Amino acid sequence: MKLEGLHHVTMVTADAQRTVDFYSGVLGLRLVKTTVNFDQPDAYHLYFGDERGAPGSILTWFAFQGARKGRAGAGMVHRIQLAVPTVEALERWGHRLQDRGIPVQGGPAGLVTQDPDGLELELLVHDIGEQLTATHPDIPAADAICGIVGVRAFSADPEATALVLTDLLGFGREPVEGESREWTAFGSEQHVHWTLDPAPSAPGVPGAGTVHHIAWASRDEDHEAWRTRMVDAGATVTPVIDRDYFDAIYFREPGGVLFEIATLGPGFANDEDAAHLGEQLRLPTQHEPRRDELAGVLKPIVHPRTGQPVSFDAP
Repeated sequence: MKLEGLHHVTMVTADAQRTVDFYSGVLGLRLVKTTVNFDQPDAYHLYFGDERGAPGSILTWFAFQGARKGRAGAGMVHRIQLAVPTVEALERWGHRLQDRGIPVQGGPAGLVTQDPDGLELELLVHDIGEQLTATHPDIPAADAICGIVGVRAFSADPEATALVLTDLLGFGREPVEGESREWTAFGSEQHVHWTLDPAPSAPGVPGAGTVHHIAWASRDEDHEAWRTRMVDAGATVTPVIDRDYFDAIYFREPGGVLFEIATLGPGFANDEDAAHLGEQLRLPTQHEPRRDELAGVLKPIVHPRTGQPVSFDAP
């Protein structure tokens, strides 16, 4: 039994449309699902990824309109690393971002920038295995972002985090210089890096521009066994929760980061035509009776492919 690499990473944003414009319009990811937060349905939950909405490509946001800006500290993720295919593509990405007034630092080894909420992003030339790309009219296929390389976090207890990563989750430790520590989660189709950096002295502040949780991918048939493993190890873990597009369990690793283990199936096309992902507001079953109410609360967003507002009509 092993994890299949990364499933998704979930962040917080203060502006849903601004996030759509940046991640789809600038970075070229596909808006694959427009839904709402299960626990706070007056807030969007937006999913971006490759053309298929494949696990390993997925970045998601809870859109709490007007949320205060946060700051990463101990027990929080502070940087998302995205793969590009070549050094030449990386150079063109630098020009693309700068042409849009987006500050960029770095060079041939990688580019570091921030999204509109202040979340750190790093573009790296990297082969993660399976190519997870989306189609965008302004971005050549040879330049397209092709998946999530890794995640960098600050751990409040690096030694305890290391035990969870190696002994429970089965990640492989990588040799790195300096004070940081790195592990790799190898799936059958892709892999992802998890890096712990020394924590800053200033405490973290949850809010816009911070990461809410990171989800690892599990084969559907292994999911209950993963929960049993966590329980047997003494972790405080949730029951299996149906998230419509995957099943999920959650636990907080001892360094402070909220971990999720999510199933590969059923996927984002189980309730929507794959050619029209994200174009219609999809509600969790328990919130469907509130569709008219939520349509009056949620600020309309324009879908990047249609140029039209996401439909609030019932499916």
